[in-house]
Amino acid sequence: MKISIIGKNIEVSDYLRDLITKKVSKLDKYFTEDTEAHVTLAVERNRHIVEVTIPCAGGIIRGEETSGDMYASVDNVLSKLEKQIMRHRTRLEKNLRAGAFKAPEPVYSESFAADELEEEEPPRVVKVKHFDIKPMTVDEAMLQLELLGHSFYMFTNGNTGAINVLYKRKDGNYGLIEPER
Repeated sequence: MKISIIGKNIEVSDYLRDLITKKVSKLDKYFTEDTEAHVTLAVERNRHIVEVTIPCAGGIIRGEETSGDMYASVDNVLSKLEKQIMRHRTRLEKNLRAGAFKAPEPVYSESFAADELEEEEPPRVVKVKHFDIKPMTVDEAMLQLELLGHSFYMFTNGNTGAINVLYKRKDGNYGLIEPER
């Protein structure tokens, strides 16, 4: 597994880089050798944020954790990622490394039993909404998002004609998802 580590508002020391590389590389039993893991470390107002993104054949596996300690954030995000992998193993198995789930014990997620994962009912669609999508600008979509009180808003971008998704980020700003052309 190839691991890239980026620091935002933080100087990544050699010790921290080695520790993260060692811990993230324990997840390589689930992935092929050419899989890349992107680790972003950030410090904002005494909050230590660790985000790990692993693009793989089945999509993207992503986890983010925030705590008062960078080391705790690293451990928590890796535990969260492993739980995601284990929870969705039946769907991911054909896209990840062959035999990855034959290992008896998870590396990080010792707090849950394998039986717990099996008994969990998979999420399902419980409501379907139909609505007319009107062309509008991003500013108009931001207003609609605020008026509705939702965390995202799908609209046709009046400038490009493409369907976009506007979403509210944890930091209070907005994100825009646009399809590639």
